[in-house]
Amino acid sequence: MTCIAAIAEKGKVYIGADSAGVADFDLTVRADEKVFAKGSFVFGFTSSFRMGQLLRYKLVLPKQSPKMSDRLYMYTIFIDAVRKCLKEGGYTKINDNVEKGGTFIVGYKGHVYEIKSDFQISESIDTFASCGCGHAYAKAVLYTTDNNHQISPSKRILKALKTAEHFSAGVRRPFKIVSK
Repeated sequence: MTCIAAIAEKGKVYIGADSAGVADFDLTVRADEKVFAKGSFVFGFTSSFRMGQLLRYKLVLPKQSPKMSDRLYMYTIFIDAVRKCLKEGGYTKINDNVEKGGTFIVGYKGHVYEIKSDFQISESIDTFASCGCGHAYAKAVLYTTDNNHQISPSKRILKALKTAEHFSAGVRRPFKIVSK
């Protein structure tokens, strides 16, 4: 299920998502959104609505020391708070001593970070990212429109989500875009 698309441009991050909730062959167009702003962050999630609910309503965002780089903060303090929140919320799983969560994208201070299910933080050299079952379609659109400054980030994300919806059975409108 899902398509999340994100772009960093001019110090802001834009994240868009669809509204599909998919289980096996069942589809529910959800009212609870997969993208949201919280503090200085914007989030877009896939994997589980429960994970998204914990991130949105339960995660306590830790303060960043002024002496700490954004990358060090994200790779240590931030991700430790996420792991604690998801664990206390009953979402993480441990198999063979490996802790697993879900996949989501975070925008923070003009950068896009993709958090993988093993809690690694991926930061691409590209200024965009996508995840979910429609990610490849969205990423292709974000790539081909990357240097076209006549298209706003929101319109690029909308085009990416529409393309993913056209080609993926797990992506559905309405689309929601947030930025910070």
